[in-house]
Amino acid sequence: APQRGRRDVLPTGRNLFTADPRLLPAPTAVELGRRAADEVIRLYLQTHGEMPRALVIDLWGSATLRTGGEEIAQGLALMGCRPVWDQATGRVTGIEVLPPASIGRPRVDVTWRISGLFRDLFPAQIALIDAATKLVAAREEDSEENPLAAAARGGTAPARIFGTAPGAYGAGVEDLLGQDSGREAVGAAYLAATSHVYEGAEAEGRSAPGGFAARVAEADLLLHGSDDPGRDLLEGAEDVAHIGGFAAAAAALGREADL
Repeated sequence: APQRGRRDVLPTGRNLFTADPRLLPAPTAVELGRRAADEVIRLYLQTHGEMPRALVIDLWGSATLRTGGEEIAQGLALMGCRPVWDQATGRVTGIEVLPPASIGRPRVDVTWRISGLFRDLFPAQIALIDAATKLVAAREEDSEENPLAAAARGGTAPARIFGTAPGAYGAGVEDLLGQDSGREAVGAAYLAATSHVYEGAEAEGRSAPGGFAARVAEADLLLHGSDDPGRDLLEGAEDVAHIGGFAAAAAALGREADL
């Protein structure tokens, strides 16, 4: 999407290629993601008078292609991290964890709910996010400054990337939309579909029953990006399934999470 800083795709009709995964998240996306993270913090503070400690963020492959990885950058910024690039090639080579004094606020414990397309297209980005998670979890910081590290010290494995089983797509509730299904059934289907945890560059993932439900039960909010100005939130079933599925699941777990 050129209006989101991706001028490298112009002129349309002659330069028909998609993103090079080795370059994501791009520097422009990192700056926009950082600003978006600041807005999330500002809004939550205004609404609740305190910092969010944990959240879930949706990662879609299609959105990542359009924005160059803004949603990835937003989640990393909330954790207090940023990518490191090779200056000669522009490729992402690693993660830098910023000190608390540089961030100016506590870190947020971020759980990533990846789509099936994201899983298929971006194993390198899954490895990058997993590396950031492990680095933040290993830091010797106060539990108020770093809830992820506090969870790791408490014996909770820092598995924070969840998605559907290999070969499966969607939020798991699409077939229930418009049917005579109770909200609890929708929430249960959403949690059941997000059945695998992804770590490193492991494309297959591993089954983790109840793992994602535990993260939803801790989440203060869901972040679901809407990056395409030509598409309305209610235009298709996908946004409804992901946002509504999370809301139903959180309610069933006794959580009143922001959307």
